[in-house]
Amino acid sequence: MADFQDGTTTKTAFRNLTTPIADATMFNAIVQAVIVSNPFGCVSYMSAGETHQPVEKTKEAYTAKIVYQDTDANVVGYVTDRYTSIAGFNAGAAALLAAGPLSTAHGGTPSRDYDKETYSATLRCHDQNGEIYSLHFSRDRIIIASYTDDAIRAKVETWADTETALA
Repeated sequence: MADFQDGTTTKTAFRNLTTPIADATMFNAIVQAVIVSNPFGCVSYMSAGETHQPVEKTKEAYTAKIVYQDTDANVVGYVTDRYTSIAGFNAGAAALLAAGPLSTAHGGTPSRDYDKETYSATLRCHDQNGEIYSLHFSRDRIIIASYTDDAIRAKVETWADTETALA
């Protein structure tokens, strides 16, 4: 009977940010900058007859948090709503703030609870060495996943060190 043999060992590394990314606009700007400027020198590739960009966004999520306060500033209700795009997030949060029937139903005045909002995005990157790895961004952490070559981690870490928001 044949034995199992060791395969490729993939690694994961993360960086917890000392300060969460300030807002969705800054978060989106960081993610878009990686896609557009390709600071890791990734290259395009073919898979299943389809050409892929060097860096592709595969997933994103934005969660808005609206609190309702009465005249004594007591929280009397809240709404948490999730969106799959920054445009949807911005439009949805504005709509929630403007929704008079929601304010009436909660018995309070709406405002954004920016500190409790969350954002995330996952990028697929194709390294020059042929490896495909993921970068997952959240408001307070960056994760590099499914890589084997430590040079990938070094490139991402060097780039992150130059980004003030990612300290």
